[in-house]
Amino acid sequence: MIRPIRKTSIRKAKRRATKGVVHIQATFTNTMVTVTDVQGQVLSWSSAGACGFKGARKSTPFAAQSAAENAIRPLMDYGLKQAEVMVNGPGPGRDPALRALRRLGLIICFVRDVTPMPHNGCRPPKKRRV
Repeated sequence: MIRPIRKTSIRKAKRRATKGVVHIQATFTNTMVTVTDVQGQVLSWSSAGACGFKGARKSTPFAAQSAAENAIRPLMDYGLKQAEVMVNGPGPGRDPALRALRRLGLIICFVRDVTPMPHNGCRPPKKRRV
């Protein structure tokens, strides 16, 4: 029995989402921006390295701003209007990425700092004796 050939689309259909969650991970060497829908499925992402910055320029505030713009701009065309922002990490790209989101016209519901902080968790190794 011959089965009919099904056409598979190469490109996934763009999801329509009016509200999203922007995750900004700012490390000392890079800034990663991921946009998800409310369920947590990734819609778009970008990073300073993916924007073409290399080496020491990757950890600058301008690189973080470019990464935020590249992650958000395609979704603004598809109807993203509001976002919750989760900021993670101590890097220099935290605030510029937020400012870039505001400048693009995104309505920010709230900003939450989700950087993990130890509550004096692990015991440090014993002191070195020389």
